[in-house]
Amino acid sequence: MISVEEALDRILSRVSVLGDERVPLLAALHRVLGETVTAGLDIPPWPNSSMDGYAVRSADTVGATFERPARLTLGGRVPAGGVAERALRAGEAFRIFTGAPLPEGADSIIPQEDVTADGGTVVIGRLVPPGECVRPRGEDMRAGDSVLERGRVLGPAEIGLLATLGHQPVRVVRRPVVGILSTGDELVDLPGALGPGQIPNSNTYALMAQVLEAGGEPVSLGIARDRLDDIAERLSWGLGCDLLVSSAGVSVGDHDLVKAALGRLGAEQHLWLVDMRPGKPVTFATIPAGAKGALPVFGLPGNPVSAMVTFELFVRPAILRVGGHARLSRPVISARALLPIPNPGRRRGYLRVTVTRGDGGFGARLTGEQGSGILRSMVAADGLAIVPGATTVGRGEDVRVMLLREL
Repeated sequence: MISVEEALDRILSRVSVLGDERVPLLAALHRVLGETVTAGLDIPPWPNSSMDGYAVRSADTVGATFERPARLTLGGRVPAGGVAERALRAGEAFRIFTGAPLPEGADSIIPQEDVTADGGTVVIGRLVPPGECVRPRGEDMRAGDSVLERGRVLGPAEIGLLATLGHQPVRVVRRPVVGILSTGDELVDLPGALGPGQIPNSNTYALMAQVLEAGGEPVSLGIARDRLDDIAERLSWGLGCDLLVSSAGVSVGDHDLVKAALGRLGAEQHLWLVDMRPGKPVTFATIPAGAKGALPVFGLPGNPVSAMVTFELFVRPAILRVGGHARLSRPVISARALLPIPNPGRRRGYLRVTVTRGDGGFGARLTGEQGSGILRSMVAADGLAIVPGATTVGRGEDVRVMLLREL
């Protein structure tokens, strides 16, 4: 057996970032930017008002007090989306609204709540300093500024900035297409009726959901029966994908045929047994794929929890890597065990825990029984407690937890 860290190193050294594509602006959300974006204009493109109020010349308000206010003539109106019809003259004020361009001749804005309007006269009882409530030209960015770098994950703020620049479509790293295959004579796909000894095919749907969450595009390759030719044929259907993931059939039983099927397709195997529980039998191989290079293939265990945990540790980072992401790992925190967390086996445990936040930091406790077929333990889990083999984390002791969701 090899360590989780060595297994991940072997995987990541054999996957590379995909090419780019152009997509509509909103389709770029949570994607990785495939180009460096440079501002083509100043933002804002002209000085504008940050408040509803009155545009004035600061010099016209020098010496103004509540007792001896400045009285200016209302000379015009500047709505948002419009421009002043003429320049502001000495002794005048223009009514102006948020976002409207500053009239020529004005150098400041006084908010409307600080003014008394008396017919055609604007009464101001204080000095209005130059630049008050004015957003200067280029305050946000200047033409020629590099504003977003290649490799950045695009969130709502980045989408808004791109929209401000009128930058669309957007060049992003292509989303990896991930083929998902489940194997086993006992499996029945939804909504099929179950016969004696049969169970619903849950792994395909859980793994496809994990692919979506990681930013990939899942493609179901269906269910392969426990026959070498069927497994090899269905794996061959996915040779056009960017990654392949199968579940079950990777141990040492009579029906564990995935490794042999990969061999039939010319795959080179890079790992098999990993020092962890759940999920010791994990296969990673690459299939020669012509001009596309080597196609990464993961063979995960068949038990639902084992499949999901090994996906988190090995497949998810690979999907993120080929999708252009720099941050590949889930956050790992230190939490205090609220009850003992035992790992009686010799292998490192990735145990499902709930995590709570308190004044003293985080607390963690097991979700219950940790059997690899207990899918409800994953439903309840906020994270995976990482516990060395043959170790019990005592109540009140610290344990590392890989978070699976935001708290």
